[in-house]
Amino acid sequence: MLSENELIEHIRRRFAPRAAVARKSGLLLGIGDDAAVLRPSGRADCVLTCDAFLENVHFLAAVHPAEAVGYKALARATSDLAAMGATPRYFLLSLALPANRTEAWLDSFLRGLARAARRLGLTLAGGDTSRHPTIAISITAVGEVSRDRAATRSGARPGDLIYVSGRLGAAQLGLELILSGLHRRRRWKPLLRRHLYPDLHLDLGRWLAERQLASAMIDTSDGLSTDLEHLCRASRVGARLWANCIPRVRVPPALLARGIDPEQLALHGGEDYELLFTVRGRLSKLIPKLHRGTPISAIGEIIRGRKMVLVKADGRSVELVARGWDHFRTK
Repeated sequence: MLSENELIEHIRRRFAPRAAVARKSGLLLGIGDDAAVLRPSGRADCVLTCDAFLENVHFLAAVHPAEAVGYKALARATSDLAAMGATPRYFLLSLALPANRTEAWLDSFLRGLARAARRLGLTLAGGDTSRHPTIAISITAVGEVSRDRAATRSGARPGDLIYVSGRLGAAQLGLELILSGLHRRRRWKPLLRRHLYPDLHLDLGRWLAERQLASAMIDTSDGLSTDLEHLCRASRVGARLWANCIPRVRVPPALLARGIDPEQLALHGGEDYELLFTVRGRLSKLIPKLHRGTPISAIGEIIRGRKMVLVKADGRSVELVARGWDHFRTK
């Protein structure tokens, strides 16, 4: 069992190589002091976000690999930077865990965290550690975006087209497999990847923000229906989605037979971390169908009022109720 000082030193050593690189980009003082000292570029706005990742709420320590927990903890927070069009720079890690998780589990967790940091271009700048009966992770991520170029949720207007990147529902499909116990079967293990190791679209977020093409943008962390509701509420508008145009995960026939519905996964499944954004009609011709290998689909339009409507394949319009992730939903 590691002492607190040994634990902090263990974390510091894991991230030391990137800390040396970070000093060249504005991190003057990092992990090991009372606080970090940054000197951001004078040509950029600073973007900050924080995200909690809790055992028995967001992951199950007995099921989810520690390396995947580390990777996903950082990816979740960084996805908010992607939705703002920002470039990730630094992160702070607050980690509380039981004493019996300070050795093998911690090593695997840090391996996943470091893997995500390398892939996403982030440097650990500091944080805090504590002992707790269950694992509690909180990450603050810091990014930069060109001045006055940050994308927000509040700029959508009636007539804007609604776009989404990638395919929706893959992460929820992985979670369904875990909750049903099917994840233990070898044939279904490839379907777990998007749930355990989410992909982010930082390049697409930056591209949209720098060119001011996205009138509003959000990531699909809580599910399409819920995140679209967040965007509509911030912009004071409604939305009409076309069911046939929503890109959805491919569900194998054997899982379809078990009642897993691709449309429901796409509409309400969370943790895809795709980018959901709106574009003025006159600018829609500038949005490609593919950006650096990532598909982009037009799935609806912004309308007047505050309601969300789903146009079904048979032409019927039904109210779209937000049924994605909500920490405090009672039913």
